[in-house]
Amino acid sequence: MKFPIVRDGLGVHPLPFYFKNAVEKFSPYVALKRKEADTWREVTYEELGLHTKRLARYLKEQGVEAGDKVALVSPNTFEWVYAFFAIQWVGGVAIPVDTRLKGTEIRHIIKHSETRYLIIASNKYEEIQEHLEDIDLKIIELDNIIQKIALLEPVETPYYRDLEDTACLFYTSGTTGSSKGVMLTHKNIASNLDAFYKCFDYGPGDVFYLLIPLSHSFGITVSLLAPISSGSTIAFATSFKSKRIIEELRESRANIMLIVPIFLEKILLAIHRNVKKSALPKKLIFNSMRGLGKIGGRKVREKVFKGIRDKIGFGRMKYLISGGAKLPLWVAHGLEELGFPIMQGYGLTETSPVVSVNPKGLEKNASVGIPLPGIEVKIMDPGEDGVGEIAVKGPNVMKGYYKNEEATKEVITEDGWFLTGDMGYIDEDGYIYITGRKKSVIVTKGGKNIYPEEVEAALLRSHFIEEVLVLGGRNPTTGDEEVQAIIYPNFTALDDYFTERGISNPKTSDIYRVIGEEIERYSRDIADYKRVKRFFIRDEEFPKTTSGKIKRYLFVEGTR
Repeated sequence: MKFPIVRDGLGVHPLPFYFKNAVEKFSPYVALKRKEADTWREVTYEELGLHTKRLARYLKEQGVEAGDKVALVSPNTFEWVYAFFAIQWVGGVAIPVDTRLKGTEIRHIIKHSETRYLIIASNKYEEIQEHLEDIDLKIIELDNIIQKIALLEPVETPYYRDLEDTACLFYTSGTTGSSKGVMLTHKNIASNLDAFYKCFDYGPGDVFYLLIPLSHSFGITVSLLAPISSGSTIAFATSFKSKRIIEELRESRANIMLIVPIFLEKILLAIHRNVKKSALPKKLIFNSMRGLGKIGGRKVREKVFKGIRDKIGFGRMKYLISGGAKLPLWVAHGLEELGFPIMQGYGLTETSPVVSVNPKGLEKNASVGIPLPGIEVKIMDPGEDGVGEIAVKGPNVMKGYYKNEEATKEVITEDGWFLTGDMGYIDEDGYIYITGRKKSVIVTKGGKNIYPEEVEAALLRSHFIEEVLVLGGRNPTTGDEEVQAIIYPNFTALDDYFTERGISNPKTSDIYRVIGEEIERYSRDIADYKRVKRFFIRDEEFPKTTSGKIKRYLFVEGTR
């Protein structure tokens, strides 16, 4: 099955083309908005164009020329957007950097990428300045930049680089510990943008709620370029707190949201917590509505649970696309049951980033969907169960890793297939299923492959387990490899559990007992050889990458 096409594409062009076209075509429409105090500050496409072109003039005056690398370190702000498009307007190469990185990490990126210019938020510069003092670097602080450039003559004509030239250089935050510079060309990003546009219906009047960092490729392609190229509006989130997000979703009238699974999980759990605390009549009504929804299907679910979705700001939502990590199946099913238009997708920085998404109305959210138009996916060396490494081919596949030809050759075959490192299979309808990471697989003595992510997903259904890492470890008696887990419990849920049972001072053994029972309970539907044989409890969250994934490599030897 091929992805259903809903309209003609935008075509594949250098990135400034889309910006120029949008500014001219949608000039009076609102491009950006953000809540400040009690009002929403808005920027039209005309104003967006003017600020960007003036900033482009400022960059040229600072010496930025076509091909120069310009690092951009700032949280999601209007000024970040002006800076990104100004870099592209003058033909530069943008290096978006996550603000959560430490000074030493940012220093490494700047040194390795040979960056000559750094656009940065003032408070972040103060934080990392000591790490940059010996680097020949032109610093441009973003704070009050609009006032600084107010009298400058706009650069009216963009510098169009070749489609094969690098547009962005992203440094990955891998779970294996290595960070590489991913070179994405204008063609890579533009082809992904074009394919996404063909598959989803959005444009003037639609509002994208921006929650994910623009410093990630997912943020730039889908949360910035997609809305700007189509005349949509971007509403900036000002907080990660649920209460503020709900308030802003309602007020902004957002109807499209790109989101990571952890937020969806929190939304679903919050809904069920509220139901649990409700009086008996409300619980009975909720359960009867669930039953009605199961019988009546999607349309009925959308209608009967509209009140709940309205209350938390999701009532207008047209597309709710989950990406960045695997969406737990229980979360997907729970949201579908309540009528949320949830669609799981799949992508990597190296693929610009979107590879596949579940089509609306044809979702199989146990999968990561169908490849977008122009993208091929195949399974390399599949086993008897059809599982093998997922490989991707298409115009969206990166140019390579910057100054790392050896690493590039390891992941891109001679005939152009990018080896993702993800294991999975494709069903008879063309939907892709991910079973785990190739480097994480546990091989039993009997030759069975165990994908830790599958076991983790099963255990995370327990509300007593906040985070879990499943690894291969040695049995201390036999020395054989076995399935082991490190668990960070939900201590709030445990406190409630013990309080309800009159246990005011629970022992470590009590916590191990409860977690052990949960592991046994939620392992019943997975094969015996995949089940956790030994587990350990940690009292703090796992260290994570900037994209929120556990740094697995730090623990590989921890249980052996």
